[in-house]
Amino acid sequence: MVDFIGRQSELDTLAAALSGVRAEIGTARPGRCLILRGRRRIGKSALVEEFVHRNRVPNVFHTSEIGFGTDPLTEFVDAVRSSSLPDADIFGEALPGNWTAALRQLASILPDGQPSVVVLDELPYLMDPAGAFESILQRAWDRELSRKPVLLILIGSDLAMMQALTSYGRPFHQRGTEMRLGPLDPADVATMTGLEPATAFDAALLTGGLPIIAVRWRAGEDVWAFLARELADPVSPLVVSAQLSLAAEFPDQTQARQVLAAIGSGERTFTNIARAAGGMAHSTLSRATELLTSKGIVAAELPISLIPSKERRYRITDPYLRFWLTFLGPHLTEIDRMRSDLTLERIHRGWTSWRGRAIEPLVRESLARLLPAHNIPAALAIGGYWTRSNDVEIDIVGADREPVARELAFLGSIKWLENSPFDSHDLTALQRHRHRITDEPVPLIAVTRSGVTTPHLDAVFSPADLLAAWHHRGDNPR
Repeated sequence: MVDFIGRQSELDTLAAALSGVRAEIGTARPGRCLILRGRRRIGKSALVEEFVHRNRVPNVFHTSEIGFGTDPLTEFVDAVRSSSLPDADIFGEALPGNWTAALRQLASILPDGQPSVVVLDELPYLMDPAGAFESILQRAWDRELSRKPVLLILIGSDLAMMQALTSYGRPFHQRGTEMRLGPLDPADVATMTGLEPATAFDAALLTGGLPIIAVRWRAGEDVWAFLARELADPVSPLVVSAQLSLAAEFPDQTQARQVLAAIGSGERTFTNIARAAGGMAHSTLSRATELLTSKGIVAAELPISLIPSKERRYRITDPYLRFWLTFLGPHLTEIDRMRSDLTLERIHRGWTSWRGRAIEPLVRESLARLLPAHNIPAALAIGGYWTRSNDVEIDIVGADREPVARELAFLGSIKWLENSPFDSHDLTALQRHRHRITDEPVPLIAVTRSGVTTPHLDAVFSPADLLAAWHHRGDNPR
């Protein structure tokens, strides 16, 4: 059995919710509800399984499935009957005919003198546009379940539907506390892989922090050994995870997948994405990008500056999906016919350029967690700056707000090359770009993988500095 690594803050959150239930035993409504959402294959179910295992309380874990010809209610009944609830055997003596009866019957067998946990995994499969199941769940929670010392955990991968569950006007509004699960952070990836800081960030980019991929990284293994081994296996999680996620999230939405492919190929502007997607119409592309941004798969960003800009750029938020769309998705036939050597060679050729772009959001998030440090203040907004022609492009912009800032806090450049330190030429380019957006002597910083050879910077941040920010993330509310 593989050791469970990371997610300590999330486990603490779940444990605190269970402690809250325990503290309310004997009151009118000791029950609590947590609504856990996150992208597919991010480790939501594994997290809750680990939480239940560590706390050893009576529990039932039901996962809804679709497309296998089985009745969800029958599956739920079977899950309760085989659970660790003390009176689970009683549940099967009178089979409920509908969800209202099933949830009422579940409440009747939940213990009164100790906390228990009820998990409904992949809840969106039970939801419908009319909100019928939500109404059933709301009534069961208000009338029976919340009166028992139970922690009800609702899990879902469809971010839009899980957000809708608690939105104003929906039946379950304000009945649960929302909890979002993101990928493993770089510090957890470093712990899991045993890599030094710079390579740990490479691993974070390749795996996207997906536990199912990161767990296959052998201790101390470099990027190329990992890729060679995983690409040689056509059913490796590195190869198939993106396929499975896209098929589940966009089963009939070919336009959204076309747009994702265009962005994954490196296009970032609306016009270029439309062209790469086969000349897609403006209205069709607008609907597709709205869908992708609502699901959190794509981010639509504006440059941070002192004046307004309309130069919006799009990027894929998950670096693993970005990697897959760039290097794997278009060439799966090579891997299927056991020619992963061709795929690996293509990755070799494009790796430096791809990584240089992909690391930027992770660097900015690391700085947001790290600052203030080295006499550089914290900033409420950290992003980038660019012009339509790209004659000015600044990797890091810290400001008091975004996208239109009142005051700039610092500007910076990222140089993420193995054998090329940040030098005087890089500093000159950064200074020249600073003069294009402000006349103020805003501090200049560098984030560099291979050190610096110029002393004329206000601060320098290394991969070790950035990784430390994630180790101490609890100290910074950002």
